[in-house]
Amino acid sequence: MKIFPAIDLYDGKAVRLYKGDYAQMTVYSENPVEIALDFKKQGAKYMHVVDLEGAKTGDTPSLETIKKLVQSADMFIEVGGGVRSLEVVEKYLSIGVNRVILGTAAVTDTEFLKEAVSRYKEKIAVGVDIKDGFVAIKGWTEKSKLNAFDFLRQLEKIGVKTVICTDISKDGAMQGANYELYKKLREEFSMDFIASGGVSDIEGVKILSSYNLYGAIIGKAYYTGAISIKQAIEVANDN
Repeated sequence: MKIFPAIDLYDGKAVRLYKGDYAQMTVYSENPVEIALDFKKQGAKYMHVVDLEGAKTGDTPSLETIKKLVQSADMFIEVGGGVRSLEVVEKYLSIGVNRVILGTAAVTDTEFLKEAVSRYKEKIAVGVDIKDGFVAIKGWTEKSKLNAFDFLRQLEKIGVKTVICTDISKDGAMQGANYELYKKLREEFSMDFIASGGVSDIEGVKILSSYNLYGAIIGKAYYTGAISIKQAIEVANDN
């Protein structure tokens, strides 16, 4: 299982939200590049980056910061947050981002999703944020009427290869991931799943790895010191 340490960007800083709430934001570093270099030092080969401002605006306000991360870290980097047009996908890929994550737009604009997958193939991932069994959109501020598993079946048909799946109720709460959910996803679909939200200790990494998941995102647990990236990589056999 691949370990994706995460950097959430807001105003050029590395921050974390609690359960996706912008009003509950903690700034962890004024210098995201330093964080990325620490990931690398601990052996990380992958990094998950979210532009929280972009998630609200649909633009790329953190493009320059992400460019610096790409240039300095020399890792596989996936980026999400408000990607709602092919122009934005192209912007990210042109600066060396390896994979672009579609969120709200994958739910609300099927034609855009199909076009992006057709054009960029495995360089497109979809973030599926689940709230009470339904897909949440617009930076988690709205719950759609779309059943999460029905939506995942649609994604599989369209040819999406990688899905980042978050149980919002677990995100940033440090209470463990929704293991039942990830086990079920692994059993029902052939796509690559990255677990996100609530991976709060090494035991959780072990459990997810035992399901043979493609990847797991380590967010708040890294910043609070609850998980060392080095140890997570060892436990996940991320070689």
